[in-house]
Amino acid sequence: MLACFVGYMVVWNVTPALHTPLMSVTNAISSIIAIGALVQIAPPIEGGLAPGDWIRWLAVAGIALTAINMIGGFAVTQRMLEMFRK
Repeated sequence: MLACFVGYMVVWNVTPALHTPLMSVTNAISSIIAIGALVQIAPPIEGGLAPGDWIRWLAVAGIALTAINMIGGFAVTQRMLEMFRK
């Protein structure tokens, strides 16, 4: 939820011409979400408590949605860079 709020605030007052460069910022936020989800999926350290099944499924869903967002961000950035090469 915090990452969604930060992403919204980052893009809110920016002109549409600058949205594509901001994809790198939103990709950085998405990578933070992915790292947090990977930590939840990881097996517990000796003596630690294992997360519940519903937490693991939420983490898997978070990784899937974050991967879609990051791949889309890299694709848009690549298209922008191709425009400047021509």
